[in-house]
Amino acid sequence: MQKANYGVLLEKELGEIEKSGNTPSLLLHACCAPCSSSVLEYTAKFFDITLFFHNPNIYPKDEFTRRKEELERLITYIDTPNRLDLVIPEYDENEFFSAAKGLENEKEGGARCEKCFILRLGRTYEYAKEQGFDYFATTLTVSPHKNAELINRIGETLAKGGGTKWLYSDFKKKGGYLRSCVLSKQYGLYRQNFCGCVYSKAQAAAENRI
Repeated sequence: MQKANYGVLLEKELGEIEKSGNTPSLLLHACCAPCSSSVLEYTAKFFDITLFFHNPNIYPKDEFTRRKEELERLITYIDTPNRLDLVIPEYDENEFFSAAKGLENEKEGGARCEKCFILRLGRTYEYAKEQGFDYFATTLTVSPHKNAELINRIGETLAKGGGTKWLYSDFKKKGGYLRSCVLSKQYGLYRQNFCGCVYSKAQAAAENRI
């Protein structure tokens, strides 16, 4: 079975939006400021965007706060004719620890990460549906370290519940990840050296990445 080309699906959807002359609303789950930078640059002209910083996986609380503040700073640099807002749900690390229970020793990129994606995207979907957003999506697919196919499958499955539409994406394509690196340097953004959770931090330390 041929794999879906999520970059092409995204371009097709954006083309349809542009032709319609409408500006739909998008709830964009944001994992961090660096990943959000190029995604916002690419999508802001098509949507009224609300960034949704729901990341109970980030540990400790000081790290969560630092990434949150960088995201708040980033949106002051984004030039868009449309609305750009930020929603930050209350931080509760126990949400993540409950989801990851029994998977603590999994390698990064394995079953624990899938549970984490389901947790964060599930909450994004619920909020998008509750608040009447036209679309929901995530900046996670801009990272070369994240499984875009898995993320899109999760989003697609959630959207079957109705109320909002999943925006397919592979934001790393066409230089999206490289552009995020350029913008991070331009804006002086803090680029973290581990994904976020206590387990990814331990793995990064073991591999001498931090």
